[in-house]
Amino acid sequence: MATEQPLQAPVTVPVDQTRIHNIGYRSYDGPRLGRAYARRSLYSQSLRGAYGLGRSAKSKVLPMLLLAVMCLVAGILVAVSVVTKANDLPLDYTRYAVVLQAVISLYVASQAPQSVSRDLRFKTVPLYFSRPIETSDYVRAKYASLASALFILTAAPLLVLYVGALLAKLDFADQTKGFAQGLVSVALLSLLFAGLGLVVASVTPRRGFGIAAVIAVLTITYGAVSTLQAIADVQGSSGAVAWIGLFSPITLIDGVQSAFLGATSSFPGGVGPSNGEGAVYVLVTLGLIAGAYGLLVRRYSKVGL
Repeated sequence: MATEQPLQAPVTVPVDQTRIHNIGYRSYDGPRLGRAYARRSLYSQSLRGAYGLGRSAKSKVLPMLLLAVMCLVAGILVAVSVVTKANDLPLDYTRYAVVLQAVISLYVASQAPQSVSRDLRFKTVPLYFSRPIETSDYVRAKYASLASALFILTAAPLLVLYVGALLAKLDFADQTKGFAQGLVSVALLSLLFAGLGLVVASVTPRRGFGIAAVIAVLTITYGAVSTLQAIADVQGSSGAVAWIGLFSPITLIDGVQSAFLGATSSFPGGVGPSNGEGAVYVLVTLGLIAGAYGLLVRRYSKVGL
């Protein structure tokens, strides 16, 4: 006898529970600011970072301290001129950066790696190039920011000297001329030192190695060149003194300003290069600046891949 099968509940087809939720995403319909805006933003942020602005308090200590030292020495020189009632400043505008080159070199050594080594270490360079910015934009922004920071470091004490000289009622025409010559000199120095510092720092992603390498390039070369110049002068080879000066950044600037800006040379014997030799100094300096820019573009064209 067949047993009665229990009735099964009808199979129901599940209703589609798919829902499209509007969570507010909208495409950007504002202005496209483009490469120029990105380049300016990178420049301004890098310039602020060169003095620790927008960073931790610890990052502000060294750059601000070095800037204070540069201006403090200028203030002391002005005070000496006022107290002694001198007819001129104890140190010429064009000589100031040469005398305080150790402070400038320390600043470059500390800030050039900070500007580029961090991007290399944390591999953020390709992120820059994922936006409407190219290798040349990145290099120009970084180069210009460090050169501007160096110009602030070296021009600020000259301004202190100039204002102090005018307050001390020194000759206006002479002080204005010296101040203008000093600005030209430190502008050229800023471009040269910034380029060399960035090239050296871009080789390694480790900031400590970059600092040591930049110090070595800027200080050891000066010590070696100064020693060789002194030896050549003692041995009576005064003609070789000017040519030896081509192999150090600070002696390059010294030679340019002594040849064309009326500065007193720090070369042995106080005799700087002649006008013809000075032209070679200018060409070598401009060549190093252009070469530094070219090497940076080549370096970051590979890093950004």
